[in-house]
Amino acid sequence: MGSLLIDLFGQGKDLTTLQICVRTFTMFFIALLLVRLGGIRIFGKKSAFDEVVSIMLGAILSRGITGAAPFGSVVAAGAVFVAVHRLVTLLCIYNPKLASLMNGRKMLLYSKGKLYSKNLLKCSLSKEDLLESLRLDAQKESLEEVESAYMENNGNISFILKEK
Repeated sequence: MGSLLIDLFGQGKDLTTLQICVRTFTMFFIALLLVRLGGIRIFGKKSAFDEVVSIMLGAILSRGITGAAPFGSVVAAGAVFVAVHRLVTLLCIYNPKLASLMNGRKMLLYSKGKLYSKNLLKCSLSKEDLLESLRLDAQKESLEEVESAYMENNGNISFILKEK
């Protein structure tokens, strides 16, 4: 049995095409399991914290496919990484300061007729970018129809429309 696994998965970096394909097939299901265990937040919320986790998880798991690191060690490292993400996420629920540090905070871009130019600059946005988002997301043409606008910590711009 051990010989069959070595033949299918290979060892080290000198892998055949078949061995890389078997590793890829297997890693797909392992990655799916890890993401399910880690929670949908890894790909759902899209904050900088979650984006970094998804990129790093992919980078870690890819090493097992290419043979850059032992397959079992890579799977273990991926599991630890997902567990740490889950732990930090839970800690953020109970600690707003940690949540702000990990996820960032919303930033006010516009409110009650005033454009916050310094905040637009911090977000690397121009007034034209804000107006484009207003047209695309809120289907409005003018900031006169908006009570306030925020850059959310996930990179989206949200608009609170004026009551009519």
